[in-house]
Amino acid sequence: MRLGVLDIGSNTGHLLVVDAHGGAAPLPASSHKQPLRLAEHLDDAGAVTQAGVDALTDFTAEALVVAEEKGCEDLLAFATSAVRDATNSDAVLAHVRERTGVDLGVLSGEDEARLTFLAVRRWFGWSAGRLAVFDIGGGSLEIAAGKDEAPDVAWSLPLGAARLARTWFPETGAGAVGEDSLREVRKRIRAEIARDAGHLLRAGRPDRAAATSKTFRSLARICGAAPSGDGLLVPRSLPLDALCDWLPKLAGMDHDALADLPGVSPSRTHQILPGALVAEACMDIFDLAELEICPWALREGVILERLDRLSVLGDA
Repeated sequence: MRLGVLDIGSNTGHLLVVDAHGGAAPLPASSHKQPLRLAEHLDDAGAVTQAGVDALTDFTAEALVVAEEKGCEDLLAFATSAVRDATNSDAVLAHVRERTGVDLGVLSGEDEARLTFLAVRRWFGWSAGRLAVFDIGGGSLEIAAGKDEAPDVAWSLPLGAARLARTWFPETGAGAVGEDSLREVRKRIRAEIARDAGHLLRAGRPDRAAATSKTFRSLARICGAAPSGDGLLVPRSLPLDALCDWLPKLAGMDHDALADLPGVSPSRTHQILPGALVAEACMDIFDLAELEICPWALREGVILERLDRLSVLGDA
């Protein structure tokens, strides 16, 4: 069957069209995305601004047309942290529903972590043993770990790269951030992660640790990983020692210099430094020398869970 997955993230709206059936890997057929930057379209009260609501609604309408043109039998539409945490979340969802007819579901942080874990487990398989998964989104950081397809532990923290950029880093560039501010945000990131680190650490070190998301992929590319053009099956990783070497350089770069780095989108230059601080903290606190980069993430997890349910019903 052909499925459309509409993912309204804190950074980007992304429609992924796949050909999928039970027992097979989802095969991408089409992709349509647009920067929405919802995590940065928030007012002082934490509500999505009218500009953000309009951008979200317009993109949802576009995505619906694309899904229909591509022959999708079903559209799985969901939103994550930026909409989930907005003080006007219900009004935003109602506006989108009224204007487009699309009923966006809102994933909880725990569900986001759980579904991402499912995708990574299926990608690496049972040979990964006890698996730990980290995902830095625009609005939140998801962490999950376990030995099965469902994680033993899964939680979400308000440490997304866009959220941190908006709060701590000026638009003039990462190079404008003073040492005191850098030290303060680093301290707060680490305290937030360490508070619940025991959830994962009590079961011992994971046999394998993986990371997903654009932020991790960009950091891995900066640190020497193969470009995306080499294909999904090329192993990629983010080593902690290489990341630590790059951190002071990233802190001193302006937007133009960051945009020249491999794997960095011009629209996300302001998120690279905060994302790097979160990645470094995760690896340090959980004593991980490197993270393997997994090309599958939340969207694939949503598809896989849907196929599993259809298989149970005998429809896939």
